[in-house]
Amino acid sequence: MSGTIWALVPPIVAIALALWTKEVYLSLLIGILSGALLFTKFHILAATQTMIEVMNWKIGDNVNILLFLVFLGIIVALITKSGASQSYGDWASRKIKSQRGALFSTMLLGVVIFVDDYFNCLTVGTVMRPVTDKYKVSRAKLAYIIDATAAPVCIIAPISSWAAAVGSSLPDDCAIDGFSLFLRTIPFNLYAILTIIFMVILIGKNFDYSAMAKYHADLVGKKEETADGDEEIKIIGNGKVIDLILPIIVLIVLCISAMLYTGGILDGVGVAAAFADCDSSLSLVLGSFFTLVFIFFFYLLRKIITFSQFCESFVQGFKAMTPAIMILSLAWTLSGICSADYLALGNFVGNVVSGNAVIGVLLPALFFAVAIGLSFSTGTSWGTFGIMIPIVTAVINTNNVSLLALNVAAVLAGAVCGDHISPISDTTILASAGAQCNHINHVSTQIPYAMTVAGCCLAGYLVGGFTGNGWLALIVGLVLELIVLAILIKKCGKVNLE
Repeated sequence: MSGTIWALVPPIVAIALALWTKEVYLSLLIGILSGALLFTKFHILAATQTMIEVMNWKIGDNVNILLFLVFLGIIVALITKSGASQSYGDWASRKIKSQRGALFSTMLLGVVIFVDDYFNCLTVGTVMRPVTDKYKVSRAKLAYIIDATAAPVCIIAPISSWAAAVGSSLPDDCAIDGFSLFLRTIPFNLYAILTIIFMVILIGKNFDYSAMAKYHADLVGKKEETADGDEEIKIIGNGKVIDLILPIIVLIVLCISAMLYTGGILDGVGVAAAFADCDSSLSLVLGSFFTLVFIFFFYLLRKIITFSQFCESFVQGFKAMTPAIMILSLAWTLSGICSADYLALGNFVGNVVSGNAVIGVLLPALFFAVAIGLSFSTGTSWGTFGIMIPIVTAVINTNNVSLLALNVAAVLAGAVCGDHISPISDTTILASAGAQCNHINHVSTQIPYAMTVAGCCLAGYLVGGFTGNGWLALIVGLVLELIVLAILIKKCGKVNLE
């Protein structure tokens, strides 16, 4: 059944069950087991063994991300326990006067932290959650803002771990190097650009619709359902605003420095090349570990907390990240069971795309739609890049750089969109963790927004394919988005979310 339409069964089962039952862990486990049964021809013992082997492989490959989550959870616990988060919330409340201001501040911080989406999701949530809570921003809305400024910003930032991933997916025999091609795709990545504009208009107009508006209406007078790990940490320190701001700045600087280090900056490599070749997951671990060391001396020498209180935060931080770690581990395992070594979902999708690639004018729209489906099914943008970009370069004449850039941009846009709407996407999971939002609540409220933008992008890529002009695709997509939003605002009316 490998490389056939049956390879779609595991992600479909997992996603359908998760949306239906709202039980993410069991849904993912059943999806993984269904894939293992298909691979082993329904031999139960062999399927169980296969499932364990894939889990061991995927968790082992991603252990740095798990370490980063644990270290960051400990940092968050320390900042909260010290009283720094409360002090920051009190300070921000005096500076930020409205819900709109809190949301714009969250968005701007997300744009500033463009180096890595994992780092973005958790850091923005940590810093801004006390402020958005004060102004009664729902955790689902916060999770959307975090998610919409994570991958969409990283995928159009020249210096980011995503730029490196895209560049490495380009075949060696291409007429243009990976970094140069990535730069050319930025203005034609419609989903990233239109998502950011879409978010600005939603915040500026103080407007929500569909599942997000209903979710907010249902919250009135009720306690919000938050993430499983949202455990109250007792404030026992006398921390100030500087005790939050400085550790976050140190974390950012150390993570960026670690990326340069793992990319070979000390060996004489240039900055751009160092970012392109860095080990982003190892860099995040190094940055977060040395930030913990910094906090140890910064807090204890100033007697913000005691040594025993510092040590207590290790367990509390780990516990807070347990839900995200479990979902990520299961999502990675599901991706592994669908990989080329097992059910070969990517091979099936690649064959389908290659078989339909004769329709030249539809290629950007086709690549965009297929990338959405693949990213949604597997929960990985980077895996989608790796599968789809070689197909694009095989179909498109690589000497036609402008046409190549448009089609690669369509793949990148579709991959980010599919990642946004997938319950098993690591970025979506981390956005939920950063906002401390129930994961299924985040997914269900984000999908209508993502699909609205995706529809405008699809129209833009259809125009781009027929005209061969990426700039015209951008203009059409943007104009259509503005029209759709104007209609929605007029139809639904301005919703007072204060």
